[in-house]
Amino acid sequence: MEKLIDKNQIIGIVLLLAMWAGYMYFMPSTPPQEQKPAVPAEATKVAPKNTQVTDTTAIKAAFGDFASAAIGTPQDIVIENKDAKFVFSTQGGNIKEVTLKNYSTYDDFKSGNKKPLTLFDNKTSTINLEVQTNKGKVDLKKLFYTSTNQSVVLKEGDSTKLVFKSVLADNQYVEQVYTIKGTGYIVDYDVNLVGLDAVVQNQPARLYWQDNLKVLEHDVNENRKAAQINYWDAKEDDFDDIGSNKIGNDEISLVDPIQWFSFKQKYFITGFVAKNQAMAAPKFKLTTPETDANIVKIAEVEASLPIADLKTGKGNYRFYFGPNDYNLVKTVATGFHRNVYLGYDFVKPINRYIFVPLFNLAENLISNYGLLIIVVVLVIKLVLTPLIYRSYISSAKMRILAPELSEIRAKVGDDQVKMQQEQMKLYQQVGVNPLSGCVPMLLQMPILMSVFFLFPNMIMFRQKNFLWASDLSTYDYPISWATSLPIVGNHISLFVVLMTLSSLAFTYYNNQITPDQPGPVDMKKLSYVFPIVFFFVLNSFPAALSFYYLVSNVITILQQQIVRRFVDEEKIRGILMNNKIKYQANPQAAKKGKFAQFMENQVKMAEESRRQQEDLKKKQQPNKKK
Repeated sequence: MEKLIDKNQIIGIVLLLAMWAGYMYFMPSTPPQEQKPAVPAEATKVAPKNTQVTDTTAIKAAFGDFASAAIGTPQDIVIENKDAKFVFSTQGGNIKEVTLKNYSTYDDFKSGNKKPLTLFDNKTSTINLEVQTNKGKVDLKKLFYTSTNQSVVLKEGDSTKLVFKSVLADNQYVEQVYTIKGTGYIVDYDVNLVGLDAVVQNQPARLYWQDNLKVLEHDVNENRKAAQINYWDAKEDDFDDIGSNKIGNDEISLVDPIQWFSFKQKYFITGFVAKNQAMAAPKFKLTTPETDANIVKIAEVEASLPIADLKTGKGNYRFYFGPNDYNLVKTVATGFHRNVYLGYDFVKPINRYIFVPLFNLAENLISNYGLLIIVVVLVIKLVLTPLIYRSYISSAKMRILAPELSEIRAKVGDDQVKMQQEQMKLYQQVGVNPLSGCVPMLLQMPILMSVFFLFPNMIMFRQKNFLWASDLSTYDYPISWATSLPIVGNHISLFVVLMTLSSLAFTYYNNQITPDQPGPVDMKKLSYVFPIVFFFVLNSFPAALSFYYLVSNVITILQQQIVRRFVDEEKIRGILMNNKIKYQANPQAAKKGKFAQFMENQVKMAEESRRQQEDLKKKQQPNKKK
C-alpha cells in the first residue's frame, strides 16, 4: 500500500484518461507506561523536568545502577551549520530543537515574518530509549550526561562530533555521539554501552518516538492529508506507509523488521535510520486531534533495537531533519528517496529521470518560477513535436476519408458488421491505419499524468510567487469566502479558471477539425464537460500545476496551428487516391499490415458468428409454428 490516493486524484486520473480517449476519438496514542519497580508512597512524587532530584531513595528505586547519572543540571550545546541549527541538551544527551534556516512556516511567510522554521523541539516531541537492567527498565534519555564540546558554528566542508557521556563507574558508561557536517540536515548518531554487560540484560532496547506534527503549510486539512509515516521493510526490501491521504486515525503493527521510518509532512520530514541491523517489531500510530487546529497529527513509532549492537559498538544510526527534497533525501539511506512521491510505477521513471532533472536544471538558470514552468513546457513540447505531427497527419487522413465513410454508412445502414468490413476495405485500399493517430497520443498520456503527481510534492515551488499567486506550492485564492461549500470548498483558483478556459478552447479547436461521429451520444458536446469537471478537481491543487496545464494547452494549440501550415491535405488526398487506384488494379499485390490483417480476421469471425445466429433462428422458426 505504498500510496493511497484520495478521490480528487482518482477523479483527476479518470478525467485525464477520458480526455485522452476523447481527443483520440475526435482525432482518429501515548506510549506504554514504563513498568517501574514499586517505590514507597512518600517517594512517588515526580520532580519537575529541569530541577535536580534530591530524593535518593526514589532515584535508586527508579534507576537502579544508573541512579548516579539521574541527577544533574541541564545545559544546552548549539551546533550550527549553513542550513540548520541543532540544539542539544546534556539532559538525556538528546536533540532538543532543530531549526531550518532557509525555510519558514506558511503563516510566518504570509505575515512577512521570515522566522526560521522549527521542525523539531522537545516541547512537542518525545524520544525514549529504554534498556532492561537487572533492576528494571531504564530510559537512557532521562539520564544526565557530560560533554567537553562547546557551541560552534560550522563552515562548509567542516564537521564535528558531539560526545555525551554518562559514567556509572570506572570503565562503565553510556556514550552518545552525534556527527554533524557543515552543510545539510543529516545527523549521524551512535549509541555505545561500554562495560555494562553485567548491568544491562541482553534484551532488545525499546525506541519510542512521539511527534506532534506542526502546521507548516496552508490549509490544515491539506496538511493532514499529506501527513503520514513512511518506512522501509527490511525483509521485503521495499517501501510502505500508513496514513497516506487520510485525515483520520491509523495504526499498524508489523512482523517484518524495518530499516528506517520517517514522519512525513507535505514538504518536510524527520526520519530515523538503522545503519546495521534492522529495527524489530515496529508499531506505528497516527492520531488526528480534531479539536486542535495547531497540530496536524500525532505520530508515534515504537521499535526494538538489537542490544548486542549497542554493546559492541555497532549501534550506528542516523537522523534526518529537513526538507523532503528528492536530491537531498536520496542520499540518506536506501529507498529514502521514496519519501518524495513521484506517482505510480509507470510514470515514476518519467518524473525521476526526466522531470526532476529538467526542473533542477531550469532552476539553476531561471529565478522566476513562472517563467521556469513555461520553459519546461516548451522543452517537453519541442521533444514531442514529431508525435504531434504524426497525430495531425493521421487526423488529416481521416478527415479526407470522412465523405467516403459517410457514403458507406448510408449504403449499409445499421449493419455494424458490414460497416466494419467496408471500413477496413477502404482503409486497406488507401493504405491508412486508423490507429496510427492513437499511438502518438498514447505516448503523450504518461507525460500529462506525471506532472499531476509531481507538482503536489515539489518543494522547489514552496513560497515562490508568480503573478497574483504568492505561493505556487498551494492553490491561489484571489476569490475566497468563509463557509466551505461542497465540491468547490471556500475559494476559487484563478489559475484553474484560466486552465479550464484554455481546455475549453482546445476542445473547441479539436472539434472544428474532427469529423462528426455517429452514435447515440454527441461526443463533441460531451467533450466540453470534462474541462468543467476538471476545474473542481484541480481547484485545491498547487497553482504551479494549474499553470503548467494552462501553458501546455496554449502551446499545444499554437503547435497544432503551426503544424497545420506545413501539412498539404490536397497532397495527402492525392496519395490516398493513388493508393486506391493501385489497389483496385492489383489487389493481390497490396501488402496487408498487421493491424489490417487482425481487423480482417475479427470481421470474419463476427460475420461467421452472425451467420450461425441466423441459421439457428431459421431452425427454431418451424418448431414454433408446429
